Amino acid sequence: MYVDQISVFIENTPGSAAQVTQILDDAHLNIRALSLCDTSAYGVLRMILDEPDRAFEELKKAQLTIKSTPVLAVRLTDSAGGLNRVLQIVGMAGASVEYAYAFITRHSGTAVAILRVEGDDAKVAEMLQNEGIALWNQEEMLENLTPTEFYD
Repeated sequence: MYVDQISVFIENTPGSAAQVTQILDDAHLNIRALSLCDTSAYGVLRMILDEPDRAFEELKKAQLTIKSTPVLAVRLTDSAGGLNRVLQIVGMAGASVEYAYAFITRHSGTAVAILRVEGDDAKVAEMLQNEGIALWNQEEMLENLTPTEFYD
């Protein structure tokens, strides 16, 4: 029900994000989803990778400040109101969203929201599933985010 997310804390300077992506590129690791947020001094690069354990080790070897965090990967409809429905349930579970990022998938009409919630995430997950909203585990996430060719 959870997906491993790798967070890398980087300075807000030119080339710092590229340093991280170069390490991953050299190790032939594929970023499947990401979010980058920053302040004036630092940034947090959050990523879902094809091999999170190996990515963690590669980034650790580079002496970067990193963290692995379990997050919810919520499958929702790619239509108006899809995310609202999920967020309503999160609120009804007595939790709040610490952060989120979303993307569409290669499956028509499907999107995924990565959620980190403050509160009882197991209760949130249970309530989402009881309302018919699918949560992807690590294997399902990677299976459904396999790189595909771009279409014209």
